[in-house]
Amino acid sequence: MAELSEVDAWLSALVENLQPAARKKMLRELAQEVRRNQQANIRLQRDPDGNAFTPRKVTARSRKGRIKRQMFSKLRTAKYLKARADSSTATVEFIGQVQKVARVHHYGLRDRVRPNGPTVKYDERRLLGGGRTTLSLTRHFLLNALSR
Repeated sequence: MAELSEVDAWLSALVENLQPAARKKMLRELAQEVRRNQQANIRLQRDPDGNAFTPRKVTARSRKGRIKRQMFSKLRTAKYLKARADSSTATVEFIGQVQKVARVHHYGLRDRVRPNGPTVKYDERRLLGGGRTTLSLTRHFLLNALSR
């Protein structure tokens, strides 16, 4: 692990030496790559660590026919999952009203199914976060960007 901290220190020193415009461009590309990775995780129904989401609950309504849509199919679109960057940070986040839905499912909170409807405790399904794959993706991306 000591070797990794030396590499991280070396990489951060290289990044700091870049011009602000070049750093912003590199961080924007990194944020977009991380967003693609997070979108793929959501599409494959797994959290950032690679564990599968808990499946939907079987209800009387769902027994008649299978659910034809994946969970969070609209949440993972670029319209709601935004990648942003400035000269010092890169972020991937949900925006608008979708942020509330994502927070409820990410942390496993209680919420109403519909206005004036029943309150339900949702299972925890981590939508965004850093796992081993995100960390390795970030390192590879930075090394490739700095070697150009």
